Amino acid sequence: MRSYREQSIEPVAASDLLSKARNMKAEGYRLLQICATKVSEGFEILYSFDKDHELFNLRVTIPEEEEIQSVTGEYWSAFIYENEMHDLFGIKIKNIELDYGGHFFKVAEPTPWNPKN
Repeated sequence: MRSYREQSIEPVAASDLLSKARNMKAEGYRLLQICATKVSEGFEILYSFDKDHELFNLRVTIPEEEEIQSVTGEYWSAFIYENEMHDLFGIKIKNIELDYGGHFFKVAEPTPWNPKN
């Protein structure tokens, strides 16, 4: 079993996310996952990529009211993570190529992982 040799985390502004994702794809990286968490200043979103067993992460921190650009134009599978972040946290994501409009999950209350929203 091969192990990951290196892991990097690069903070990136929300306005630069799409161009960074586009560059990652052009360099041959595959999208592994997108993970969101609630932090005091809003949300932290971690985009994880892999190439040749080297893990690279883009970390975006946004205020609750800020909207981010979808990366589905570069990584189609991101629609799953982006709809999940929208439904569970209330993160605003524009231009998702397959947008479930808040109905990806059936939840008892809107944005259960961010109940103040």
